[in-house]
Amino acid sequence: MDRFSFLNAAHTEFFAQLYDQYLENPDSVEPSWRSFFQGFDFGMETYSEENQAPAQQMANYASSSTADVSQISEKLQKEFNVLKLIEAYRAQGHLFTKTNPVRERRIFSPNLDLENFGLSNGDLNTVFDAAKAIKIAPCTLKEILGHLDKIYREHIGVEYMYIRNPEIRQWIQDKIGYNDNQPKFSAEQKKNILNKLNEAVSFENFLHTKYVGQKRFSLEGGETLIPALDALIEAAAEKGVEQFVMGMAHRGRLNVLANIFGKNTQDIFSEFDGKDYDDDALFDGDVKYHLGLTADKKTKSGKNININLAPNPSHLETVGAVIEGIARAKQDRHFPDDFSKVLPIALHGDAAIAGQGIVYEIVQMAQLDGYKTGGTIHIVINNQVGFTTNYLDARSSTYCTDIAKVTNSPVLHVNADDAEAVVHAMLFALDYRMQFGSDVFIDLLGYRKYGHNEGDEPRFTQPKLYKLIAKHENPRDIYADKLKAEGIIDGDYVGKLEKEYKGLLDENLEASRKKDLTIITPFMQNEWGGYTQADADEMLQKVNTTFSKEILTEIAATITTLPSDKKFISKIQKLINDRKRMFFESDKLDWAMAELLAYGSLLTEGFDVRISGQDVERGTFSHRHAVVKVEDSEEEVILLQQLKHQQGKFNIFNSLLSEYGVVGFDYGYALASPKTLTIWEAQFGDFSNGAQIMLDQYISAAEDKWNNQNGLVMLLPHGYEGQGAEHSSARMERYLQLCANHNMFVADCTTPANFFHLLRRQMKTTFRKPLIVFTPKSLLRHPSVVSSVDEFANGSFQEVLDDPNAKAKDVKTLVFCTGKFYYDLVAEREANGRNDVAFVRIEQLFPLPVEQLKAIIAKYPNADDYVWAQEEPKNMGAYSYMLMNFDLIKLRVASLKAYSAPAAGSYARSKKRHAAAIAMVFDKNLFS
Repeated sequence: MDRFSFLNAAHTEFFAQLYDQYLENPDSVEPSWRSFFQGFDFGMETYSEENQAPAQQMANYASSSTADVSQISEKLQKEFNVLKLIEAYRAQGHLFTKTNPVRERRIFSPNLDLENFGLSNGDLNTVFDAAKAIKIAPCTLKEILGHLDKIYREHIGVEYMYIRNPEIRQWIQDKIGYNDNQPKFSAEQKKNILNKLNEAVSFENFLHTKYVGQKRFSLEGGETLIPALDALIEAAAEKGVEQFVMGMAHRGRLNVLANIFGKNTQDIFSEFDGKDYDDDALFDGDVKYHLGLTADKKTKSGKNININLAPNPSHLETVGAVIEGIARAKQDRHFPDDFSKVLPIALHGDAAIAGQGIVYEIVQMAQLDGYKTGGTIHIVINNQVGFTTNYLDARSSTYCTDIAKVTNSPVLHVNADDAEAVVHAMLFALDYRMQFGSDVFIDLLGYRKYGHNEGDEPRFTQPKLYKLIAKHENPRDIYADKLKAEGIIDGDYVGKLEKEYKGLLDENLEASRKKDLTIITPFMQNEWGGYTQADADEMLQKVNTTFSKEILTEIAATITTLPSDKKFISKIQKLINDRKRMFFESDKLDWAMAELLAYGSLLTEGFDVRISGQDVERGTFSHRHAVVKVEDSEEEVILLQQLKHQQGKFNIFNSLLSEYGVVGFDYGYALASPKTLTIWEAQFGDFSNGAQIMLDQYISAAEDKWNNQNGLVMLLPHGYEGQGAEHSSARMERYLQLCANHNMFVADCTTPANFFHLLRRQMKTTFRKPLIVFTPKSLLRHPSVVSSVDEFANGSFQEVLDDPNAKAKDVKTLVFCTGKFYYDLVAEREANGRNDVAFVRIEQLFPLPVEQLKAIIAKYPNADDYVWAQEEPKNMGAYSYMLMNFDLIKLRVASLKAYSAPAAGSYARSKKRHAAAIAMVFDKNLFS
């Protein structure tokens, strides 16, 4: 039956109107009609009548005889089928590419055979107007297939049809359609690619022979990464990129350091030889394939650039979050109006990018105001094996890069044996990033020549694969043969390159063995000029954090005055008015005022402030309100951005619901911006559990491993208010267990003024350490938790607070405690009229202020009962830390017995247990 016989029964005016609508807005008509009209357009040259309007042509076309319609419909049907074939290539062509250098591709169905599209070999010599869809003149189906195969089915497979923006899809189609997506390099460019490939291959061969069996996580099987990165950096510099921030795990790291960053191979050889470091006082170092580097370089065309490879631990994808934070800090500081000038490059392993959840968190940051970096180029060094796990066991998705679809980012799958295709794909990725300011992914499909590390035996788990790999030529030799065939190089060319490069390596190896120590260059030293490293003694030295009362008063006036021409909800108006009364009438400032005044004071001194985390703008407990909303429009008003003497920038961002990724980002931001008070606040303190790897590998250990200082502040709400096991404890014990030597500050403040000075101290020192602060919940509005304006202006941070009310000679029991529990104990003492008990608050737990504690103990000569009191169970909180570090006196503990959960679920039970812990403080005959 004629599929278009319905046309005879339809009214011609209807077709004309619908066609006019299609011409004005194709997406406004029903898809089947849209396809019909597209086919009509392609066939119009044959069937159109001169000087007729398109709508009239459509009317005539629709009302023609049955025979004409039948003829037209057959032609249109074929045109439609070719269009469907073109769309299938665009959407599915990547599944049928020649991108795997060592394995047969998986078979996908349906394939791109002509029969699946209502076409046959008999149509190969038919000319189709549908060729216009791929921007070529009408030509035979055979010629159309030739173009499609070159674009979509050779060594580069392109995934992009899921991108929702039609302009971006069209840009990609135009980009890959040009030159049929085939590389086109000059002879000189090809020689440069070969030279970088030679460096990559020769470097690995040299290490393999000189350091037999040593771990190096070789790049062999993916050496084309080196010429691709070289081309990327050179081309990016020409497009205006001035700084590069790269993160990668182990695979190929040493090769990248040597052949992209220009790290002196003498230093690499010293690391292989296991020499000690040139400074062992404050630095323990790390294995060679974890270390980072910063370098200032000049490109071949003379552009000055700064390149950074961030250090990273064996938790492979953590560094992805860190480099985004570094890049954003550099953008905010140097190029706030043009983020494109700083380029983040994230290198992944195939198993890691598919398997580790932090990648999803990082990808979800890509377009968020607080975390975007103008687009990241993601490169997967795809070995097709994760340690010993085959890719079929490593993911459920088709590709390891399917995470890219979350943000509609294009993916290019490239055969790592084809050096020119890899460079071509990298340059496409750069153009895309610079054009759209968004992420792009390259899946560099290669192999891993040896086991996971050079001491492994891969044939245990992949015997067939490694038989193929053993016989497979390296990409340098493959490319050299290609250039010989093209007449670009002669037979001796590669041999000369290899001899010259290996000669340089031999010289450096000999020179390195004359050195006794390994030199580690600190990462991003340019940003850290003027800062010194501090040991524990220096961390305990007093820092002047006083501040002008006059300017403090001006800051208070600004942050307690809402714009008079805007309407706010009554609760906000009351809250701001209450703050004004605190400062200007009662002289009793609460926690929120202390915090905002600390930020304001730092801003007037030229420091920037950045705060991020879940709900930080308002604050989880509705105390901060750094951002207030106009009632009718929800316009944001940030009073801290309106200070009279402001010199720094204040930024606060509600984060996505992520801890791992966001803490990593903010750590990276603080790493690149020591003059910014960078704060991450947990919604509740125990939410930081989700970022535990960042705490273990970076925050607590990076200075010791990599010589990197970092001033990140973590605010962790902590305190037992009967709300159950979740969100009571910030797991203080875990942070204290990580403390050693000089690695970070840990504090638990009990007064607004002390918190004010703690935050100011963080920026006023000549060094940077991470600062962990256990912040209050109920104390945010406790009537006793207030400080005077004078305490802010003229005070300082107090590591220990002695009992302000106790008479030393009367005290028999001297209690040491921290945080909120102090106020509970004071209330109990007052209720019982006990004057023989004094409470000493340890406001800084690490480094422990031992000398100050000695002086306080000496002040109470009649005390014979010394207590450590805490509201947490005995196996949590600070007790175990105090046992190890507080050996001045013998302490008895007043706390709950050990529990597996931090608190009871029942409010009544929690209250009962809390009372029992308090009772133990006052009666030494009670035990947990």
